[in-house]
Amino acid sequence: MELKEEIMRRAAAASLAADSLANTPTAVKNKALLAMAEALQKNKDEILFKNEIDVEAANEAGLNQALIDRLTLDESRIGSMVKGLQEVAELKDPVGEIISTSERPNRLKINKVRVPLGVLGIIYESRPNVTVDTAGLCLKSGNAVILRGGSEALNSNHILAKIISAAAYAAGISEGAIQFIETTDRQAVLEIVKLDKFIDVIIPRGGEELIRFIKEHSTIPVIAHGKGVCHTYVDLEADLKMAGEICFNAKVQRPGVCNAMETLLVHNGVAMEFLPQIAERFIQAKVELRGDDKARAILKGIKAATEEDWSTEYLDLILSVKVVDTYEEAVAHINKYGSRHSDAIVTSNKKRAEDFLKVVDSAAVYWNASTRFTDGGEFGMGAEIGISTQKMHARGPMGLPELCSYKYEIYGNGQVRK
Repeated sequence: MELKEEIMRRAAAASLAADSLANTPTAVKNKALLAMAEALQKNKDEILFKNEIDVEAANEAGLNQALIDRLTLDESRIGSMVKGLQEVAELKDPVGEIISTSERPNRLKINKVRVPLGVLGIIYESRPNVTVDTAGLCLKSGNAVILRGGSEALNSNHILAKIISAAAYAAGISEGAIQFIETTDRQAVLEIVKLDKFIDVIIPRGGEELIRFIKEHSTIPVIAHGKGVCHTYVDLEADLKMAGEICFNAKVQRPGVCNAMETLLVHNGVAMEFLPQIAERFIQAKVELRGDDKARAILKGIKAATEEDWSTEYLDLILSVKVVDTYEEAVAHINKYGSRHSDAIVTSNKKRAEDFLKVVDSAAVYWNASTRFTDGGEFGMGAEIGISTQKMHARGPMGLPELCSYKYEIYGNGQVRK
């Protein structure tokens, strides 16, 4: 069967399953989620074996270590996927929730009710956990899903999709609700984003090039998981010990993810004390530092940051460093070069912190905490389908409510319009 016909067949099957899934009882969906979690745990050895094939191929291809880290699964990460499914099962089902209700003077009762979006097309790179997290969230919110992962994780994604879909169907979910596109042919992406007859929303998760490509070619609405050029600003009135812990965590804990810090801004009044301390820790962790002139005057020998660096999502152990003279300069830099993802201020000045939270135009803004917390699981969503850097429909980590639209249900007793 030709690629176009195969993808259309899968999309049609997903659309048919979505009609059934939208009205599937919560108990059945929860049973399926728990069955999926149990199946992952039971088949973890096979998952690790398939993932090892992908990781070995990535090493041979010379992918950087941050990307390989995103690709790699171990027992702990499989455990996190299992836990995520179990947590989603415990969350409130958004489908059918009455968002608001009103009664008109003519006694028409109007309910605004949450409903599934329908069929979601998820196009993603590198991280196999997206396969599981996405499928779980879509199932609980009554949506069918079409998954198309990157070629570097093909074996991992294929076995994960096979395991969880079989478990879901055995637990009572309509067959076709979880579709995985196995081909690595890039033409598949072009075919998927044109199927507006069957797919309701496209959510790309990956690099800037992938997202731009999908936006340019899709005839389906796109909710973009944009790049993460995340900042931490260390203020004049910061607790420098706290600042050191926050900045180190934000850059080093997992540098290959979108909520990792890419630019460190430091007030000139504390830069001479703070930068040498944190730079020593960064260098020990093999972080390459790139600074502006003021930062390089303090940290001798580090590379000069270019104009391009300030807007680059490295997803690697590389960090841009800038010394600013004022709080206002820091905010202006963030709003100019940031990607509207996650940004933080470290300060003991409550008024300044509250101002930062208001004026920095990002999906998540932090006071005295690491940007690494911008995550569906950390926000109590069980998992996330992506982190939207847009402002329409959904913003920030997208959990169950963000995977729903709404409709109006109107109750009457014979009213006609005059």
